[in-house]
Amino acid sequence: MCKKIEVFFLIFQLTLVFAQEQKTEAKQISVQKMDMDFFVGFDGMGNLYYIKNNVLHKKNEQELWQYKNVSLGKITKIDFQNQLKILLFYENFNTIILLDNQLNEIQKINFSENEIPILVSASGIASQNRVWIYNSLTQQIGLFDFLKNTFQSVTPSFYGNIKQYESDFNDFRWIDDKNNWYGVDVFGKITSLGKVPDYEQIQIIGNQEILFSKEGKLYFQNFNKNSNYTIENVEKSFKNFYYKDQILSIFTNQEITNYKITIP
Repeated sequence: MCKKIEVFFLIFQLTLVFAQEQKTEAKQISVQKMDMDFFVGFDGMGNLYYIKNNVLHKKNEQELWQYKNVSLGKITKIDFQNQLKILLFYENFNTIILLDNQLNEIQKINFSENEIPILVSASGIASQNRVWIYNSLTQQIGLFDFLKNTFQSVTPSFYGNIKQYESDFNDFRWIDDKNNWYGVDVFGKITSLGKVPDYEQIQIIGNQEILFSKEGKLYFQNFNKNSNYTIENVEKSFKNFYYKDQILSIFTNQEITNYKITIP
């Protein structure tokens, strides 16, 4: 029995070592000169989203759109997954702005004016005229209907801070200050998704994958497959990055370098 246990742990350790040594090479496909402060990302239509002097820019090869709102201070979060309802979150003023696909303002939601006190510290577009929000006052994640002006919590109150988060129409995912990763759907089902390693920057990709940087290196981790890849042949010094549909964009020195990445 002892020998079997020893063999098991030896195989387990070798599996971990192998997982740590997996690598994938990024193939550079293009370089774009861009004058910006922060690169937000790109959508499926080829539009680029970025911030310059606290102004949101949306740009393609033919057109450039801009949205500026000096009175609300610094832009905290941008969610452009619904191109007809682009969300801008201004945390310092407890306010969300919704824009159309040409960055015209559709709606302004000032949570400080709500009948029931709401202090938002995280937000994202959800389905059916709703937005995800984390209410710091009650420490609950929920859905705010911006047509009915109502809030419905989907989680009980929980301790700990939201360190990083991403969302889509049906799910909200967050990493707490102990690097625990969770997700909740619109029906309130909470799932523990794992514990992420220490990181400097991170992008949450669905319920299984993360892309993160640490000490000048980029890593791609799939929790479902228990695999971890070091991404090679990319810029070592960068301001930020964005990944979508096997395309990795790295912003550094007023350039966006695009790479093709294939993860087995």
